[in-house]
Amino acid sequence: MQRSGYDVIVIGAGAAGLMCAIEAGKRGRSVLVVESNDAPGKKILISGGGRCNFTNLDAGPDNYISGNPHFCRSALARYTPADFIALVEAHGIAYHEKKLGQLFCDQSARPILDLLLAECASAGVEIMLDCRVEAVQRTTGYELDTTRGDFECESLVVATGGLSIPKMGATDFGYKLAEQFDIAVARTRPGLVPFTFAGEDHDFCAELSGISADAIVSADGQSFRENLLFTHRGLSGPAVLQASSYWLPGQPITVDLLPGASVFDDTDELKNDPRELSGVLTPPLSRRLAQSWSDRYFDRRPLNRTPVRELESMVSRLHAWKLQPAGTEGYARAEVTVGGVDTNELSSKTMESRTTPGLFFIGEVVDVTGWLGGYNFQWAWASGHAAGLYA
Repeated sequence: MQRSGYDVIVIGAGAAGLMCAIEAGKRGRSVLVVESNDAPGKKILISGGGRCNFTNLDAGPDNYISGNPHFCRSALARYTPADFIALVEAHGIAYHEKKLGQLFCDQSARPILDLLLAECASAGVEIMLDCRVEAVQRTTGYELDTTRGDFECESLVVATGGLSIPKMGATDFGYKLAEQFDIAVARTRPGLVPFTFAGEDHDFCAELSGISADAIVSADGQSFRENLLFTHRGLSGPAVLQASSYWLPGQPITVDLLPGASVFDDTDELKNDPRELSGVLTPPLSRRLAQSWSDRYFDRRPLNRTPVRELESMVSRLHAWKLQPAGTEGYARAEVTVGGVDTNELSSKTMESRTTPGLFFIGEVVDVTGWLGGYNFQWAWASGHAAGLYA
């Protein structure tokens, strides 16, 4: 059977895959992007609440989790947030900074996807949808058997993403392909995902479902200050999602419910206060949270009738509330996958396998995971750009 030939085939029409195809196409390479879904960029369209948090002004190596924390430096330095912003502005897309350097489209995520597709068309990139890769063989280049025909290429780029949000078509294809070529894969787990709890902790969170608070959430030595949200199953919100990427099963998390609340830094101010604890906690906490927390961990005695040792213990717990998650809500609710293709197996300059020439891995399938807030998109643009320059 005759195979259609290309210089480069990219598996996956997401953010990283499309960026790679654009850069390779600009170099005059013949490029085919194959996508198993019936439309490109499905995760792009749902990102950022449908408004696409397409980058972060502060994106740098310290905002990423990886077995090799230095691996992402090269790609991030060569394709910066300013580079993607320039592309956004060239396409006349209106955007704004929401907070903490996070850039969002003013209207919807659609213009970002349209930008990528327009750039692909300009670079002569061909995109084939509803095309599932069934087998890959290496010859002088690579041969692909797919549901829409057989193809061959000199360079093969794997941009298949991770395991998060399986309803959008996420699979372990990229990891299996790496293993087929004896490329190591770091153990994966859900990242940027809500925590679940059991027993009394579950009941406590469920009763407060919908209540949020400014908090510092810490896991495995990493701390994040943003909102915390109580849910029917446990805890969510930006601070929790950030910490979840560092959390490992069996570890506790620590929550500071009163970051920057100076009245609780010195028990001398509390031991003469005639109010109950809930009265002192409102604000900064909501009345419901203040009352529930007080009822669970303290009592309704006036603070000025409470021994200093108990006051000190109470203050300590408010600033360092230890909780033991039962788990997370898993890949179904995870925004990213932590782990992936081992970065020691890849060139940080080109994203090419060190042992299998012509085989590249980019984006979420690689063991590089960004924080919440546009960092994962920036890694997609940067890693896709790097591979596109060499594939």
